[in-house]
Amino acid sequence: MAGGWQQVEGEVVQGHGVASGVKEDPRFPGGTLAMQLPFFAQHGLDLSGFHLATMNVSITPLHYRIGEPRFTIRDLKWHSTEPAEDFSFVDCRVSDPETGGAVEALIYYPHPETKPEHEQPDDVLEILARKKLSGVEYGSRLKLEVAAAQMTILE
Repeated sequence: MAGGWQQVEGEVVQGHGVASGVKEDPRFPGGTLAMQLPFFAQHGLDLSGFHLATMNVSITPLHYRIGEPRFTIRDLKWHSTEPAEDFSFVDCRVSDPETGGAVEALIYYPHPETKPEHEQPDDVLEILARKKLSGVEYGSRLKLEVAAAQMTILE
């Protein structure tokens, strides 16, 4: 990949539980990701092979800046009563604590300026991985490799 990869380590922190559906919100049966999946596919992003939950990884004291993401979908009306949102997706790889190998992943970035609620702190990356990582829990440390042209990790 042109531009290479930036490495960063972070800690898994608790999220809002709406992406996965863990928080049983009647507006989002099965979670927001399951509801968004067909809309993303209509725009050329097939997430059907991904585990439909995000791992929230804090990279504090670092933060990040979005560059040229792999995918950006603007003004996506994915819910009948919620406002349209903008989403970007950045290529990354996450270390698998069980195997020591790297798992293909994407950073899921709902643009904060269009997101109506469930904001994330600016040091938290929402990771969508190709598989659920065994043994990962709140407080686990994960190593990430982020596509440098798509996102810059800043001090």
